[in-house]
Amino acid sequence: MENLPTKIKLHQQSQQLELHFGDTHFLLSAEFLRVHSPSAEVKGHGPGQAVLQYGKKDVTIMRLERAGNYALKLVFSDGHDTGIYTWDYFFHLGSNQAQLWQDYLAALHSAGKTREKDTNIVKFV
Repeated sequence: MENLPTKIKLHQQSQQLELHFGDTHFLLSAEFLRVHSPSAEVKGHGPGQAVLQYGKKDVTIMRLERAGNYALKLVFSDGHDTGIYTWDYFFHLGSNQAQLWQDYLAALHSAGKTREKDTNIVKFV
């Protein structure tokens, strides 16, 4: 059975996306959604090719765009806009949020990375 949301609301202040699927509802943070983007840039093009996202603690959702009747495209403040989040993927993220978040924090720790944006990088233009 396909999960279809009955309500979708972006809370600008808290940067959380609220999704209702009947009696089930989830609050997903912008950071959580960004680091779990279904895009090839994040997931890779095959097994074992995922790219760990880090420094995304302060990322915000700039815009939500409908992708047909099956998904949303999220546009983030860091310029990322290639992930198409299907309703089933949103339901998966919400249903597994606690474990996915713990796995993400463990991966950051293992890689010696942080949720904080690296301000030590100097960009030459």
